[in-house]
Amino acid sequence: MLVLFGVAGFVEIVAYGQVTAFTPLYLPRLGIPESEIAFWVGAIASFSNFVGLPFLPFWGALADRYGRKPLIIRSFVTAFIALGLAVIAPNVWVFAFSRAFQSLGLGNTGLMLATLAEHAPAARTAFAFGVVNGANPLGAFVGPLIGGPIVDRFGFPTLIAADALAVAGVIALLSFGYRDGFVPRASSGSLLRTLFPALFLLFAGWMLAYIYVPLVVARLYSGSDPATAIGIVLGAGGLGVFVASPAIGAIADRFGRSRTLFAGCAALAAIWLLPYFARDLVTFTIAWAIVNGLAAGLFSVSFTLLSASTGDATRGRVMTFSYLPANMGFVIGPGIGSVIASVDVFLVFPAAAALTAIGLAAVVFAWRQPVLVEA
Repeated sequence: MLVLFGVAGFVEIVAYGQVTAFTPLYLPRLGIPESEIAFWVGAIASFSNFVGLPFLPFWGALADRYGRKPLIIRSFVTAFIALGLAVIAPNVWVFAFSRAFQSLGLGNTGLMLATLAEHAPAARTAFAFGVVNGANPLGAFVGPLIGGPIVDRFGFPTLIAADALAVAGVIALLSFGYRDGFVPRASSGSLLRTLFPALFLLFAGWMLAYIYVPLVVARLYSGSDPATAIGIVLGAGGLGVFVASPAIGAIADRFGRSRTLFAGCAALAAIWLLPYFARDLVTFTIAWAIVNGLAAGLFSVSFTLLSASTGDATRGRVMTFSYLPANMGFVIGPGIGSVIASVDVFLVFPAAAALTAIGLAAVVFAWRQPVLVEA
C-alpha cells in the first residue's frame, strides 16, 4: 500500500509540477503579452486552487461514510480530464478553466495518509508520512527535469498529453491494486479548528515562492533552452524534498512533532533569504533545494499532528483538509506575488520569510489553546 500510494503521488506531482513549471513559458502562445505573464501566473494559480476548496468538506464526509478508495480514485479521474483540457486549450481562459477543474481533485493525499495512519505503527507514523510526502516531491524532481527538454523540442501540449496517459495508468492501479478495509465508525468531534488558519499563514510563503521560481530562473538564465533550465532547478528542489522529508519525519518521531515543527519553521524563516541573495543560477539552485526541502519536510510533520489529534471516525474528513494550508497558500501566496513580482520577482523570497515568521507565531499561539492536543 505504501508503494502504491507513493507511485500515485509521484505521477500526480510529475504532472502538476510540469504544468506549474512550464506555464510561464506557454502563456505567450495563448496570447498573453510578456509584460503580463507575472500577473497571469499568480492569478491562474490563485484562482485554480480557490475553486476546489469549498468541496473539501464534501469529499471528506463521503470518505468517512463510504470509504477512502472511491474518493482517491475520483481525484485522479479529475486530473485526467483536466490535463486533457489543457492539451486542447485554444486560449488562456480555457487553460485557466482546466487548471481550476483539476482543483476538484483536492484531498487525495490526505485520504491516502489517513489510510496509512490506520495501518502504520503509531511510533513510525511521521516516518511513513515522510516517505509518502518524499515520494511525491520525487515527482517534482523527475517531472521538470525530463519535461524541460520535451517542452523545448516537442512543445508543452505533447508533454501534458503524456502526463494524462500516465494518470490513466494510476487510475487502473488504484482500482485493482489494493482493497479498502475502511469500516465506518461513530463520529467524534475534531479539536483542530484553531490550528488550520495558523497553518495557512505558515505555508503561504512556501507556495508564494514556489510559483515564481520559473520566472526567477528565466531572469538568471540566458541560454536557448529555458524549459530545461527550469526543469533542472525545480528538479533540484524536488531532490531536496526527497532527502529531507523522511529525515525530518524521523527526527520528529524521536524528538517530538511540535518541537520539530516550531524549531524547523524558525530556521526556515531565516533561510528564506538565501535565494533572494543568490544572483547566479548555480547558487540559486542550491539555495532553492535547501529551502524547498526544509519547507516540505516541515509540512509533512504538520500532517502527523493532524492525524494524531483525531479518531478513526473523522480521520477522513480531517486528513482531506491536511493539504488545505498548502491549497490556501496557493491562493494567498500567488495573490500577493502577482503584485510583488511585478515590481521585482526576487522580492517573493523576503515575502515568504515574513509569512513564515507570522505563521509560526500563529501556530505557536494556536498550539497553546486548550482545544488542541499534543501529539
